[in-house]
Amino acid sequence: MAAAQGAGSGSAGPSGPPASAPGHGSGSTAVAVWEWQDEFGRWRPYRGNVCSYIEQVIQASQQKGRRSGSGLVSSIPLGHADPALAPYVIDIPSLTQFRQDTGTMRAVRRHVFPGDSAAGQGIVWEWQNDEGGWSPYEMNVCVFLEQARATNHQRVDLGSLGYNYEVDFVAQVQTNKSTRFRRSVQRRLDAPYPVTTSTTPLHTGVGCSCQQCWPNSGTGPITTRYRHSMTNSPNSSTTHQVPGRTASVSSSNVGFVPYNKPTLTGARSTPRLNAQNTLVLAQTGSLSAALAASNGVSAQALPVKMSKSSRVSQALAATPTEPESVVKKYLEELKGAPADEDCMICMEKLSSPSGYSDSCHSSSIRPEAVGRLRNCQHSFHMLCMLAMYSNGNKDGSLQCPSCKTIYGEKTGTQPKGKMEISTFPQSLPGHKDCGTIRIVYHISRGIQGPEHPNPGMPYTARGFPRYCYLPDNEKGRKVLELLKVAWRRRLIFTVGTSNTTGESNTVVWNEIHHKTEMDSNLSGHGYPDPNYLDNVLAELAAQGVTEDCLGQ
Repeated sequence: MAAAQGAGSGSAGPSGPPASAPGHGSGSTAVAVWEWQDEFGRWRPYRGNVCSYIEQVIQASQQKGRRSGSGLVSSIPLGHADPALAPYVIDIPSLTQFRQDTGTMRAVRRHVFPGDSAAGQGIVWEWQNDEGGWSPYEMNVCVFLEQARATNHQRVDLGSLGYNYEVDFVAQVQTNKSTRFRRSVQRRLDAPYPVTTSTTPLHTGVGCSCQQCWPNSGTGPITTRYRHSMTNSPNSSTTHQVPGRTASVSSSNVGFVPYNKPTLTGARSTPRLNAQNTLVLAQTGSLSAALAASNGVSAQALPVKMSKSSRVSQALAATPTEPESVVKKYLEELKGAPADEDCMICMEKLSSPSGYSDSCHSSSIRPEAVGRLRNCQHSFHMLCMLAMYSNGNKDGSLQCPSCKTIYGEKTGTQPKGKMEISTFPQSLPGHKDCGTIRIVYHISRGIQGPEHPNPGMPYTARGFPRYCYLPDNEKGRKVLELLKVAWRRRLIFTVGTSNTTGESNTVVWNEIHHKTEMDSNLSGHGYPDPNYLDNVLAELAAQGVTEDCLGQ
């Protein structure tokens, strides 16, 4: 995961912990930090302004509850704090972040730190990622590093925090203790995290078994009011920690961002090809084949079957369907709402009005209307489904938040570009019995359309072309055919905020993991990885891209 790659490493030297080791302290002032869990099980802090908004909503809900006797707020839309986070909602009862347009879920947690810690001072420690940008450490690591710096440590070992790294404050580098690979680190001043009056013990370091840490850890119980269990969902990741970057079936938050592959001639692990047979799949649906053979290197032709007027091209060309019509098309309104069941979206009782009645209005859907999805039979407030649909791509499809069943044909917001496919005989580690399929994605910078976060504004396209690899065996070719469908449906990339550099209005990966290195899987982007093909098939299925789509 990103943090695992970036967190510094340790080496021999004076690297003991600060005099006051991380633990629980006491103090009159404390700050609250909310974090989300990435696909590697590491925690990534939300920025201070987002945490402030979450705290304000909860505090207002508590005050309202004391006056009226109502319960605590159940869901918090993050787009109100940061427009870039518009698709995301935090479900408080289950401590889960839910992405409304894809259905992806991630665990979240709230930790309390002393007001005089790095969090309270707005100090963030960051490591330099492979794209040259800066990624923040977990907040408990930031607190640890700042405490070590304040006590004049020149070097500190992060092993007690779960990282195989050491940070050198003098050289401003982190070193992997196993590989000796070094990265730059920096200390940055940001907005302080919000002050809280919480009476729970102050958390200043590694999670332990206290009442504050345990419920928010991956091993502790998570309270929930979900009517339908999340654990059976194919891309539920609230309690799973995976060892490799491509091993998680779920990916979320502002899009998964593998580190970009250098150009072919400069790639460290890319074979030098004198001849290749390349297929070019343009997003417009046209197909061209550039054939070259000079040294007898052969490549299997992988035909792309596309009719001149396919359902895919029609879906891409169509204007967005009216939201009310889409909701009514796939949900059947119930005459009576179940009295003891919750709406999974707003977490209010189905017998009560929708929790989105204050922010989402419709002339044809009543706040108390309850609908049942026609195939999977899961029930929700129809106004909640309208809010979820309106907050997404508005492509005429709906995805059940409970079981992830997709209604209609889901399309994305991928900018125009080109997908090239070629094969060569060199094998990937773990797949010695076959050659390799190489996919090259080309996307150029441009202007955002109405389906993007900031219509009319430019977007950047960093790190293109991007090179990806599959084994040239039966399952690898199956994945390739489904990736072609995902490409035509605009599901592989989107425009958003880079998860590694923090740059907004840029092209990022979107929910479907790719292997961007042929070998050296220390980073999680390469081979061998025996689970990758099965996992990416599950990710494609979660986007509605299955074998049933082939030949359409």
